[in-house]
Parts: sequence; structure tokens; C-alpha cells
Amino acid sequence: MLWRERSTKLFHFAHNFACLLHPRGSSTDQSLSISKQAFAKLLQSCSSHPNQLRQLHALLLTSGLSIKNALITQLLASLALLGDMSYARQLFDEMHKPRPFLWNTIMKGYVKNGIPDEAISVYGKMRHLGVRPDPFTFPFVIKACAELAELYAGLGVHGHVLKHGLGFVSVVRTELMIMYVKFGELGCAEFLFGSMVERDLVAWNALISACMQTGFSSKALQYFREMGKVGLKPDSVTIVGALSACAHLGCLGTGVEIYEFAREEGLDSNIIVHNARLDMYAKCGDMDKALNLFDEMPKRNVISWSTMIVGYAINGESEKALALFSRMKNQGIQPNYVTFLGVLSACSHSGRVNEGWKYFNFMAQSEDKNIEPRKEHYACMVDLLGRAGHLQEAYNFIRSMPIEPDPGIWGALLGACAVHRNIKLGQHVADLLFKLAPETASYHVLLSNMYAAAGRWRCVEKVRQRMKKKGARKVAAYSSVELNGEIHVFYGGDNSHPQSASILVKLEDLLKQMKSKGYIPETDYVFHDVEDEEKESTLSTHSEKLAVAFSLINGSPKFQIRVMKNLRICGDCHTFCKLVSRITMREIIMRDKNRFHHFKNGFCSCKDFW
Repeated sequence: MLWRERSTKLFHFAHNFACLLHPRGSSTDQSLSISKQAFAKLLQSCSSHPNQLRQLHALLLTSGLSIKNALITQLLASLALLGDMSYARQLFDEMHKPRPFLWNTIMKGYVKNGIPDEAISVYGKMRHLGVRPDPFTFPFVIKACAELAELYAGLGVHGHVLKHGLGFVSVVRTELMIMYVKFGELGCAEFLFGSMVERDLVAWNALISACMQTGFSSKALQYFREMGKVGLKPDSVTIVGALSACAHLGCLGTGVEIYEFAREEGLDSNIIVHNARLDMYAKCGDMDKALNLFDEMPKRNVISWSTMIVGYAINGESEKALALFSRMKNQGIQPNYVTFLGVLSACSHSGRVNEGWKYFNFMAQSEDKNIEPRKEHYACMVDLLGRAGHLQEAYNFIRSMPIEPDPGIWGALLGACAVHRNIKLGQHVADLLFKLAPETASYHVLLSNMYAAAGRWRCVEKVRQRMKKKGARKVAAYSSVELNGEIHVFYGGDNSHPQSASILVKLEDLLKQMKSKGYIPETDYVFHDVEDEEKESTLSTHSEKLAVAFSLINGSPKFQIRVMKNLRICGDCHTFCKLVSRITMREIIMRDKNRFHHFKNGFCSCKDFW
């Protein structure tokens, strides 16, 4: 029956098109005129169906209308928009002296469909043929350079922009600004932004979003506040960028204030704003509030569901994450790749190896391209197997992958080797990583820590010497706390904070109470060849402990203590937080690199599995 229905539809489609091409009683010239108009309408109605677009191209060629440049242009744009870049390129290459607009269209298609290298190649061909770019050419080329993380290519394109006198075109300057932020060259981006003749809302939003997406969230909030000072009214895109920055920083108080402002300005009705607010609560560790918001949302999409599932997973509530996934499927909502990242993460954080395999195999066997496993899913499976101690299985899994494993995937296995202190496999994985990402310091540090834990100090020294030779700099561990809209940052052993003396006194008092209850500092977590007394002193001023002590001094007893840590929490600090939550009767919520830890009455939500 299905093939008959399809044949009937195609027949009607061809018949109707033929009637439009040659209406009865019309002259040849009139027929051609009507045909052109009709063809344009057909192109518009078929713009979301690639097969029908190809059929239309065939009819276009046989009808003699292919000389009409406007129709070819419309067809090319539709194909590029749908992602049929192979056919679009074939069509483009057959064109005689395409105008800049068509060059722009094909480059835009490549960038939109995640093929930036081809966009750069087309731009090179355009220059080689002497086709002069227009103001709409460069935004796509600049985006392609940013996607490829090719700084020197980006600098070259910036030079071309200046050569053609387009440096002050707003859309070009905005894309250059975003590109430099993505390259980590914030100074260049700020210079371009500051020298803009007119900084419109688009430019402000672009800078805020780019800062947020590339790890400069504090800068994103700074620009959001500056925007208000110059009297420019934000829109929903601005609010989403600011809320996302708060989510990244763990600034719940600031995020609540921003949303209240958005509500007063009538900018809270957008589902994108609701999803950003939902994400903020989840990433600040307040899943109760997130659930209330989720239940009250007038509209929910796959992003809303996925945000909640990921939120439950990273907050250690795996059962709720998987239950919500089942509820999502029962309501007929199609999951996407982010949904399954949350599901696999939930399995990983709770040691559900069999369930993890079940979900991963479902993805791998599905014909739905939206849930086809990506590198992130493979990394999640390696993390799941590694946490559960199945290190050899994780290694074999990587070796059998149908795609090339990247440093993130091997890094997940190295992290597991460090947790389970498997030096033999860890050395092998580290050697692979040193070839793939020689300048990434974290992999050197993991191997060094494994050697230190085993007391192999000569090997530790060799790794550190290699780091110096490669120019790999260790990322300093820090913890941050938000208080009255201000972020306070603490580094291990740091005494630069204005309240340092009070913090150390508070810490000394806490440690004294803890030792009276049997606490013994876990000096194994100090990876330096020094005496135990010095190791204990180093442990006592880890950044997490300083942040907790600061919060106890300054925060209201009515509120939870929220600490954000940039690296994985160490075992001694984990024990410290459990005991402090019991002694002070305060709940401590700590987000480290991988997940949340909710400490309450001497227990942690991770159940000591992290």
C-alpha cells in the first residue's frame, strides 16, 4: 500500500507540474512566463524535501528553464538549507560564472552543515578566480575559521577584510569579534568591540554569547551589566546568554536576579529563556526548584526534558534521571543525542554498567541519525566502564570503536586508571595521549599523580621534566563562592583574600572538632615527596576547605553553602565536607569537574562513588 500511495503522489506531482508548465490555450511566451512563476512556487513548497528538489532540477533542465538564474539560485539555496551539500556543490560547479551571492550561498551551506573546511576551500577558489567578495561573503568564511580553530587562517581572512575595505561593516566586525573570543584572544575581541562606530544589540549579544560559550562567563556577566549602564534594552537572546553564564559560574543568586529583571521586562515568555533558567537551576545544584519550574512550564520541548535528565544525572539522582527518561518516551517525545548523554551519565555516576550497555546498544542499532553515537557518547561509555573498574573492557571498547578516538576518550580511561591506580595500563594510555595532545597538562598530571600515589618519585620527576620541555602548564585548582552578587575565588594555600586570617582560624577550629570525632588527614592525596606533617599542612588549605570556611563565616545559617570547583574534588576534602555538614548542620553543595556532591548530615549524595 505504501508504494502505491507514494507512486500516486509522485504522479500527481508530475501531472500538476506539467499543467503549470504548459497550461491550455496559452502561447509559448506566456507559458514560459507562467511556468517560471509556477516553478518558483513549486520550489518554495518543496523546499523541505530533498528528493522532490532533485526531481524539480531534472524538470528544470528538460523544460529549458535552467537558463533562469533566479530559479537555479532558489534551488541551490534550498538544497544547502536542507544539508544536501553534495548535490548542491554539483549544481554550483556546473554554473557559468556564478555571482558572489551564489558563492556566499554554497559557503553558508557548508558552514551551517558542519563542513567548515569545504567553506574555506570554496573561498580559496573564489579568490583564485578573481571573484570580488561582498560584505556577506566574509561572515561565513570567518565562521569557518572559528569552527576549525585555525588562528592563522582567521588572521589571514581578517587581512582580506581590511584589504577590501569591509573592516567597519557591522556584521563582518561582529563575526571577527566572535572568532577572536573562540580563539581565546579576548583582548582582540574587546578592541574590535570597543572601536565599533555603533554597538547595536546584535553586537552585544554576540560578545556575551561568545564569552559564555568559550569559558569567559565572568566577562559575559560584566558585559551584561555594562549593557544596562549604557541604556541598551536586552532581548531574550541577551537573557539566555546571561543565565547560561550564571549556570557555568554557579551564581544562583545573580541568575535569580537576572530572571526577575527579564520577567519585569516581559522577556520571560520565550521557551528558550525557560530552558536557560532550567539549566541554571540544574547546574547550580537546585533540582527541587528545577523540577517545580519544569512542571510549571506551559510548553516543553526535547531540550527541556534533556536538561532535566542531565541535571538529575550530574546531581547524583540517577534513578530520577532514568525515570524521567521513561516518562519522556511514554509521552511520545523523541530523545536526541543530548538526552542520551544524560542517560549514559546517570548510569555512569551510579555504576549501572548493564543498563548503560543497553542504552548505548539501542543508540548504535537505531536508524535515527539524531541519536547515532558521537564521540561524547563513546567517552561516556569509557567513563562508565572505568568508574566501575572494568578497565580492560573500556580499553577494548576504545580499540573496537568505528570512529577515531580523540584525546577526550583516552583521557576518560586515563582518569579511571588514576582512580583505580592501575599504573601499567595508565602508562600505556598516557603514552598515546602524549602523542595526541602533547601540550595538555592534565594528562601529564594524572600520570604523575599515579606515580606519586605509588611512591615512585623518580618517575614523578621525569613526568614533570617532560611537562617543562613540552611547555605544558598545570591548571591551578581553585574553588569559587558567590556572596551578595560577587564571586570569591580561592586557590590552594592562598592567603591573598582580605579575610584570610579569619578563614584560617575557622579552619583550625573545624579541624580540631573533626579530629575529636576521629578524622585522620588522608595525606595520600598530597602528591609531593615531603614529610607527613607538611602534607597535612598542605591538605588543610586546599581550595575547597578555604571556600567552605569562608561561607560559614559570611553566609546565613538559613542557606545552603554552594562551592564550585574547577577540578575533581580530592578524597580528603570529600571527607572534610561530610564531617563539616554534620558538625555545623549545614548542607554543602559542591560542583566539581564531573558532578555535584550534596553533603548533608555527614553523608554525600554520591554515596562515595565518584
